[in-house]
Amino acid sequence: MNFLKKKKICVTHNGAFHADDLFATATLSILNDGNIKIIRTRDPKIFEKADYLYDVGGEYDPEKNKFDHHQKGGAGQRENGIPYSSFGLIWKKYGEEICESKEVAEKIEERLVLPIDANDNGINLFDVNSGIAPYTIQDLFFSFRPSWKEKEDYDAPFIKLVPLVADILKREIVRIKDSIEVASIVKKVYEESEDKRVLIFDKSYPWFEIINEYSEPLYVVFKKGDTWRAEAVRKEKYKFETRKPFPVEWAGKRDEEMSQVSGVKDAIFCHNGRFLIVAKSKEGIMELVKKALMS
Repeated sequence: MNFLKKKKICVTHNGAFHADDLFATATLSILNDGNIKIIRTRDPKIFEKADYLYDVGGEYDPEKNKFDHHQKGGAGQRENGIPYSSFGLIWKKYGEEICESKEVAEKIEERLVLPIDANDNGINLFDVNSGIAPYTIQDLFFSFRPSWKEKEDYDAPFIKLVPLVADILKREIVRIKDSIEVASIVKKVYEESEDKRVLIFDKSYPWFEIINEYSEPLYVVFKKGDTWRAEAVRKEKYKFETRKPFPVEWAGKRDEEMSQVSGVKDAIFCHNGRFLIVAKSKEGIMELVKKALMS
């Protein structure tokens, strides 16, 4: 006879929630195949029942599955100076097990865990130059908090969000695993390209972050659906400025107008930002790229 496994008790603080405790809970949910019971409390008597106690309790002891960082002195910090939050502490212990790969776990740490830990510890990772702040994952979760006019219930939205957050984390793991796999494909295309200013792919690979490791590429050509496209390579990974934008006279043009201004019969589009062009055929996109290189 099969008996259901006893649910692991995950205890964290009640009241207002952050991305930190949500992702910590989601990590534990994935670790235990969703077989968890979430208790949100600050009652020390309930702490004793926890299989995992995190973001509350004033103690960090990974051997006992206690992962708080609010105690005096915190729970340590990384070499880059970013202190750990409960998400980071739990990921430090279980990330590699969940990802089944040290490399993937480290990339999740860089992409997701570090920003959330930094935010939870009051560390700014970016400057707002335009007066308009980006809408962050923290903002997304804050939208589920009750407003001042609503009933003060934080537990219901927290419980509701955990499966969604777990799905986000799972998707990031899948995407990073696939991006690691594609790195060898991008490298091969780069090494075999006679003109390293233009890299040509037979499909739309996630080349974006890998290309910046090479200094020569200006454009990436690839097939997407029934069209061929070319994108201008960015100067820096996290900024929009490109190494060589497409010609200014192409900007915003499409269909017949794009065909006429470019002199390429099957050219169909150029983005206003001059970082993307589209043609109906590979021959057409290569002709556009050749003209762009000469501009």
